[in-house]
Amino acid sequence: MAIPIVEEAIRVLSEPLQRPISELGLLQQSLLFAELSKISYYRPDIVWDAIDSVGFEHYEYFDEDGAQAYIFANQFDCVVVCRGTEPNEWNDIKADVNALAVVAETAGRVHLGFKCEVDDLWPRLERALKQNEKTLWFAGHSLGGAMATICAGRCKLSEIPANPEALFTFGSPRVGDNRYINFVKLAHYRWVNNNDVVCRVPPPWLGYRHAGREMYFNAFGKLRKYRPWRRWRDRWYGFFMSLKQWKIDHLSDHAITLYIDSIQQAIHEEQTGKIRPVQKDKPT
Repeated sequence: MAIPIVEEAIRVLSEPLQRPISELGLLQQSLLFAELSKISYYRPDIVWDAIDSVGFEHYEYFDEDGAQAYIFANQFDCVVVCRGTEPNEWNDIKADVNALAVVAETAGRVHLGFKCEVDDLWPRLERALKQNEKTLWFAGHSLGGAMATICAGRCKLSEIPANPEALFTFGSPRVGDNRYINFVKLAHYRWVNNNDVVCRVPPPWLGYRHAGREMYFNAFGKLRKYRPWRRWRDRWYGFFMSLKQWKIDHLSDHAITLYIDSIQQAIHEEQTGKIRPVQKDKPT
């Protein structure tokens, strides 16, 4: 589901962390987790420079049968970032297309392909998290967002000492049915970029529903809250604008780099008073 990330010169927009993530504003948190989601696509041997510039002192890489994730940690926080689809990974492609809903470990039904990816990773990941007592966060882009959603839910059934503080997903597909998404009470910020097609699958008629609080970027990359009719019009506008550039924005809107750029733009608008301060959800 994810557009391949070219390992270009690493560009990190977040300032180095010198305090707990919980003390950052919601948009600053979102920018950090979007950047970490992009970093998760890098090879393990070049990740260190990127996370050091953000303010993390340690990382651990997990790869089980093509299912991949990182743990990034510093003195305050522990962040689990699941990697999205890589087109050359058959296991990832198989996970994306296997949309059969099966009984979940928590409640309700969950996407079989996404569940199998987490099944591969979870034993090692759980062992590592049982050693962690720092504030715990989850994030991911594309398939990685779906995996992070499932992992965060499984923490509720585990002996992991730190409950997840929040979940941040970018361009994530639907993961489960109503019972599944309502079982875990967790702050979840679900970022959607205009016509990103991955956010529309699997379809609702198969019983799948989205979880969390939607954070929507319009066709101009601006953070807005629209009624359904306005959203419909905005998506058509984005589609026709992309055709003029010989692009299909249903695919191009999925790039994690666009999420990063749009969140940075939202931070600027918030700081200059063009939009109201974006508030965090109240603890559940």
